[in-house]
Amino acid sequence: MNLFNNKSEFKWLRRISLRFISRKDFDKIEKTSVRLTFKKGETILKQGGLSTHVAYLEKGIVKFNFESENNKNLILSIVSAPKILGGANLFYKDNNLFSIVAIEDCEVVLIDSATLLSVMKENAKFSIMLFQLASEMFKKSVLNFISLAHKQKEGRIADVLLHLSSEIYHNSAFLLHLTRKELAEFAGCSTENVIMTLSKWQNEGIITMDGKQLEIINLDKLKHISKVG
Repeated sequence: MNLFNNKSEFKWLRRISLRFISRKDFDKIEKTSVRLTFKKGETILKQGGLSTHVAYLEKGIVKFNFESENNKNLILSIVSAPKILGGANLFYKDNNLFSIVAIEDCEVVLIDSATLLSVMKENAKFSIMLFQLASEMFKKSVLNFISLAHKQKEGRIADVLLHLSSEIYHNSAFLLHLTRKELAEFAGCSTENVIMTLSKWQNEGIITMDGKQLEIINLDKLKHISKVG
């Protein structure tokens, strides 16, 4: 984890925020923020830690991790920049509900929660916008839980690949930054299930894999597996 200095930081957040608040208010938020870089595997916000900051992801991909009492890890969601992360901490005033971990090298701005809340109290429309962004993060997690509860393993793994393709990499071909173990934690199955399923789909011409490079060849078939899974 290191400080970074990049003129592009806050670009997306500034654009959407200035629709609702003054530049003076936004400058107040920016001045009390800390800009950091996180290497792959480093924790940005830790489960159980105090909710003192909201993280703005300027660059990179992160996962939302939840560790149960028996030390079993579950990936709730995976998101790519630009995004507001951990915004629910503004409304749930307690320790962090989950950890946010860098999947690849990330650039993050940690925004002081107290300062952000003070601006929100004076700007109702800005508050609604941030609430909507925070709700979107949880919506993705809820949809993943629905998939885990009602689908077989192939349907869940198909959902993971479709999510990565459409929401993270925006391409049918992408360099997979997740390990097979992380794919399993996101799909709610064993690592062996993931390895066997991906191998099967490659043999059936649904996907191709070459090391970390993965491409969805038959998108319709993968969507069908997701639907009937």
